[in-house]
Amino acid sequence: MPRKPAAKSAKPALTHIGRKGEARMVDVSAKPATERTAVAEGRVIMAKSTLGLIVRGDAAKGDVLGTARIAGIMAAKRTHELIPLCHPLALSKVTVDVEPDARLPGCRVRATVKVTGPTGVEMEALAAVSVACLTVYDMIKAVERGVVIDGIRLIEKKGGKSGHYRAPAARQKKN
Repeated sequence: MPRKPAAKSAKPALTHIGRKGEARMVDVSAKPATERTAVAEGRVIMAKSTLGLIVRGDAAKGDVLGTARIAGIMAAKRTHELIPLCHPLALSKVTVDVEPDARLPGCRVRATVKVTGPTGVEMEALAAVSVACLTVYDMIKAVERGVVIDGIRLIEKKGGKSGHYRAPAARQKKN
């Protein structure tokens, strides 16, 4: 019995790859400017004693949480300089929250980025979280080198042609 041809995949094409396989920056000039928001998160896991230093404000390099927050905001604003095919965006909002969590133990990092433009801000939110997590590590590495950065991911995105995305609840579980 002859086999049926496989159904074509509904996966979208990779937009940063040209016809010949070359990397390219996507042309967004014809896309309408709409309000777009992205939320990302990550964790920095450490020993309870190290977290205690952060919470008490006793880290040798200073205010870990405040410095990480500023670093994350700066990273969101400069994402196009870090990731070669990202568009420079005039961001209208960047918030980075770095919260101690004794249950980890460690810090939870969450970034929300907003823009009105022709392209989304997922990479800016992810860059903000990544750099904030790295900054926490940098500020405490003299005390603990075994710190683990994990769980960096997109939680939600709104706006644009692809609409609203929210990470599945099972993937959003707080550890």
